[in-house]
Amino acid sequence: MSDTSLSFTHSVLERFLRYVVIDTQSDPTSPTCPSTLKQKNLGRLLAAELQAMGLADAHLDDHGYVYATIPANTDKHVPVICFCSHMDTSPDCSGADVKPQIIRNYQGGDIVLPGDPSQVIRPGEHPALQDQIGNDIVTSDGTTLLGADNKAGIAEIMDAAQFLLSNPQIKHGTIKILFTPDEEIGRGVDRVDLKKLGADFGYTMDGETAGNIEDETFSADGATVIINGVSAHPGFAKGKIEHAIKIASAIVERLPKDTCSPETTEGKEGFLHPVAISGTLEQARLDFIVRDFSEQGLRQKEALLEDIVRDVMTNYPHSSYRMDVRQQYRNMKEVIDLHPQIVTYAEDAIRRAGLTPMRTSIRGGTDGSRLSFMGLPCPNIFAGEHAFHSRLEWVSVRDMEKAVQTIVHLAMIWEERS
Repeated sequence: MSDTSLSFTHSVLERFLRYVVIDTQSDPTSPTCPSTLKQKNLGRLLAAELQAMGLADAHLDDHGYVYATIPANTDKHVPVICFCSHMDTSPDCSGADVKPQIIRNYQGGDIVLPGDPSQVIRPGEHPALQDQIGNDIVTSDGTTLLGADNKAGIAEIMDAAQFLLSNPQIKHGTIKILFTPDEEIGRGVDRVDLKKLGADFGYTMDGETAGNIEDETFSADGATVIINGVSAHPGFAKGKIEHAIKIASAIVERLPKDTCSPETTEGKEGFLHPVAISGTLEQARLDFIVRDFSEQGLRQKEALLEDIVRDVMTNYPHSSYRMDVRQQYRNMKEVIDLHPQIVTYAEDAIRRAGLTPMRTSIRGGTDGSRLSFMGLPCPNIFAGEHAFHSRLEWVSVRDMEKAVQTIVHLAMIWEERS
């Protein structure tokens, strides 16, 4: 069965344009959940739209999560599946006053963004554009990110929900909808209520290229190094000061230059990445993120960091350090592989939508990474977003429509095979 067996009328573009103009940037420095109250502005709209579709239980909770249920319309016992996307956009780039631009019938070549002509989406730097000839492309105006990460996924889930509710002849089990805050700052499922959600399996709609399904993520740790130096009056400091900031700088300088960093790795290679440095003469702090696809790889990189720190500290005999490592998330493949049908059904749904499925790994994490280890196995399906976290972010309307079709076919497949 392909998507030609169903008659799709898409409103995914209209939904997407409605959602991206709402600023939902998260804030890693905020202790609250959600980290920014403005995320609830989108949450309220989504809950209201879901209620207008007839989903009576749709609601936004105090922590900024949107829950809703599409009731089953089959007598079969079908596992409950959940579709999930996140509402927040990255703190790395402004998400305020987004002005989406639509390039109709893209015919190739550079896309110069009108709000800042220095921002140019070039096919040589964005090879996925080569697959979009004749399609409509949505970008920002170049002064902000677009927010396709992850409002494309939200629009796709919403459009699929409307389609299923409008076509009761399509049989499916109970389907849960979950929209989360704060995914971009690693806190997307901190306050999720899985008992209330009541799903057996899930899918995040937060991937890139059309046809992709991602069943493997980085495993991730955070590492903090605290340096305690020796202070003295600078006018009388000869032979006395051991400067904590300079010690921290020496540690960063000693990190590998040609490997083990985001800018020198790809594929299944992990990295050790300094993300913050702060301090005074007497005490300094270094924060790192550590990423690898295996536990052994994480341990090796953390051991490398501590070896560097110890070696640097030999030059500062009166100073000391403390290194703390904390787990962030783990490779969801460990959980997904226990339930192979989750990925197999998704691949079949992608084929029915007229695409070739591609099983890939994520050089990062998703809400699904943590959900999988919380008891909700949750691979990641394409949403069509590209160049996310930047002013060059773009998405193809065709790819969003294919994602909607994939969701619908996936709901059908779970029912058919139950």
